[in-house]
Amino acid sequence: MHRFVQTSEEDPEAGGALIGRYISGTGDVVVDEITVPLLPDEQTRKTFHRTQPSHQQKIEMAWMDSGHTQTYLGEWHTHPEAVPVPSELDRLNWTEKLSRDRFGESLFFLIIGTERIRAWEGRPGTGVKNLAGKEQSPSLQ
Repeated sequence: MHRFVQTSEEDPEAGGALIGRYISGTGDVVVDEITVPLLPDEQTRKTFHRTQPSHQQKIEMAWMDSGHTQTYLGEWHTHPEAVPVPSELDRLNWTEKLSRDRFGESLFFLIIGTERIRAWEGRPGTGVKNLAGKEQSPSLQ
């Protein structure tokens, strides 16, 4: 994800899916793989739209190749700001994914800014919560 940080004015938003495992009995999650922008994803300076078929195929391949242990964990995308803040469109998209997508216990949403990464966890019926405030989020430096 680091290679997609929007460091110049020309860099478009990028994003993809998170693929990984829930560690049984621990509450821990491991992200094993991400998808990156693929054709025909739509990218502009301030928007990224992931087309379903190309990324879904990678998710399904991970599921089959792992013996049904790797699964869809959520989404990531970049923002052209130091400490990313989810837009209203991001929040609406997350709510839609929580009601529509098939997943385990929860979905994770990462936004990669130019200086910080921030993460949120969403669960059906309880909404989306910030996993780390600005002060605790990992630095990209």
